[in-house]
Amino acid sequence: MARIAQTLAAFSLLTLAALASTQDTWAQSAGPDAQRDQLAPIANSSWNYERAAHLLERAGFGGTPQQIAALAAMTPAAAVRSLVYFQDADNSHLEPFVHSGIHDPGLEPFPPSRPATTEMAKATGEALGIKVKPEGNRRLQPVVNKFFYWLRASVLETNRVSYWWADRMVNSNAPLQEKMALFWHGHFAINESKVRDYRKLLNELTLFHDMGTGSFRDLMVAVAQDPAMLSFLDAGVNVKGAANENFAREIMELFTMGVGNYSEKDIREAARAFTGWNYVDVSFVVNDAEHDDGVKEFLGRSGNFDGVQIIDIIMEQDATAEHIAGKLYRFFVREDLSPALQAQLGDILRNADYEIAPLLETIFLSQDFYSNASVGTQIKSPVQLAVSTYRKLGLNEVPGVPDFNQSTGALGQSLFRPPTVAGWAGGRTWITPGLLLERGNFARDVLFPDINFIPPDRVNGSDEIRSVADRVRQGMDITSATQPSAVGEGQVMAESNMLADRDEDFNTRYGSFRGWQMAIERVIPIPRQTAKTDLSSMVIEEQLSSTADVVDYFIARFLRVSPDQQTRAKLIAFLNEDLGTSDIATAQTYMEDSLRLLLHIVMSQPEYQLS
Repeated sequence: MARIAQTLAAFSLLTLAALASTQDTWAQSAGPDAQRDQLAPIANSSWNYERAAHLLERAGFGGTPQQIAALAAMTPAAAVRSLVYFQDADNSHLEPFVHSGIHDPGLEPFPPSRPATTEMAKATGEALGIKVKPEGNRRLQPVVNKFFYWLRASVLETNRVSYWWADRMVNSNAPLQEKMALFWHGHFAINESKVRDYRKLLNELTLFHDMGTGSFRDLMVAVAQDPAMLSFLDAGVNVKGAANENFAREIMELFTMGVGNYSEKDIREAARAFTGWNYVDVSFVVNDAEHDDGVKEFLGRSGNFDGVQIIDIIMEQDATAEHIAGKLYRFFVREDLSPALQAQLGDILRNADYEIAPLLETIFLSQDFYSNASVGTQIKSPVQLAVSTYRKLGLNEVPGVPDFNQSTGALGQSLFRPPTVAGWAGGRTWITPGLLLERGNFARDVLFPDINFIPPDRVNGSDEIRSVADRVRQGMDITSATQPSAVGEGQVMAESNMLADRDEDFNTRYGSFRGWQMAIERVIPIPRQTAKTDLSSMVIEEQLSSTADVVDYFIARFLRVSPDQQTRAKLIAFLNEDLGTSDIATAQTYMEDSLRLLLHIVMSQPEYQLS
């Protein structure tokens, strides 16, 4: 690794200024930008390999030269349609998610907290499908263990769902289906730590896969009735006479119209319409006794509205189509969007009865999409960076080393864990000095896997859990093993911990420890293979004869924005020195590590962060 660091130090690598300069310079290059803001389709004569690569980068996650060439061989209209109307794509090779079988029926309804769980057990003699011991020490301990088991198991299974989804992104023949699912995941953002049930998260992802390019109105209704969203936005406490405004507010502010297009009264009245909407396990229900069936006044309309009728009224507002169309545009094209163009896009969506596919077809065919302002100016999100790396390498599975969830999380984006209900901000917020360094580390970890890698889903990183585990292995009893680490032999136990341990119905710290053990026993491990990368074979198959050929091929394959000639010359000089020759035939038997070092340098350039 020291050698890699020394090599990288010789190049102009990632800095905020370098990335911003590269982004801005590329947007302003190549002469006048008459195509900017023009929604008219590009001419067939303008279609080429580079534009096909741009289309696949944005409407998917990029691809191999062969995949790009297949699109370039079509007309632009046919290429766009093949991506947007993907229903006939052959994805028979994609496997359904394999559940670990961790959910037990007795877990429902899962209590909101450990105290609520133990109080239920005390009151009824049972909780989470576990009966309270009739007598003996720590009568409630199995119940507490089961509570923590489900919290831990759901986290681990959610990590497996993330891997399964990432594999789909890498392997799908309908990449736009996955890219749209990622968009909706950020738009209808929900977090595992609040929902606490991987099944609900997986079911919502299925909605995005099935409905992502269809009717936005139908998708909005489906999400509003989805147990994951109902759980996340506290639908259970939204009842007649005590309406909770969280759900109604986010539907208007984030999911449909945007800020400034409704009043506080509209929020209160909409909240009343959604009262009684709830879920049982993973099914949507309406509790009629908790629904406010009185007259509501909403956005200038009056009536005995329910939630679906509220959504339909929202769809009638001009602001809704413009907000959704604008957000899609910023996700797929560029952040800079003029009010006039946003109004045009809103009209297209509204006139298509909120069908998403026709809007995407217009955008991906437009002159604006291929303009200088749009091409090579988008900073890749962490998930896009990782998946596009795997696709461009030609992988057919997501490596387990490095860990996908750790890697994208270190870069600021973990699937099923958006930071807020507003999702991820995107754009230049993906970039800080620390995050730029992590992007280079991600490339290193793919090309030079860590031989000391420890699977995070098999090891609990909590100091508290580790200390309990170590003490139990030493033969300590539960009381001794679960004392805080700061309490040594002969020391006085902290008063709060003494009080907790005096209640011999259960020991919370032991329950947390035992819950992890139980979860690891049942959750299927994530496969931990490294990336099957063979750059030597790639170079030989392409019949590249010189180091200059290799550098040019790597730039063309892995970058959508080309570096300047000075950087290209440095890359060639590096490969010449590391191989001891400029002749690839001479270096065939030993060039793999040098090629990986070269690619690590390429992936650490500012240009690699752009699509």
